[in-house]
Amino acid sequence: MYRQRKKHPGKPGNYKNKQLLGPVATVFCSTDTGSWRILRPAVNYAGCSKCGTCQKFCPTDVIEIIEDARECIKIDWNYCKGCGICANVCVKKCISMIDEE
Repeated sequence: MYRQRKKHPGKPGNYKNKQLLGPVATVFCSTDTGSWRILRPAVNYAGCSKCGTCQKFCPTDVIEIIEDARECIKIDWNYCKGCGICANVCVKKCISMIDEE
């Protein structure tokens, strides 16, 4: 690590004199991506152990575990893409993928 710093003595973030080529994002925002979902996760709340594995593996981080509620898994449907990773990693197999209607 020390050798790498010694090799590259340039200051990070000194881009004032650099010319940026290609598309550069200047505004970062999220858009509603749940509208093109084909399958959606359905949760059997009685079988859920609230382990949080589905929340850890969700690539879009739309799953929230609520310990005290009967419906312990809350999914943000506006951003869920229906990828099915949560159903595949569920230890109790209480999440299944059903058709979006």
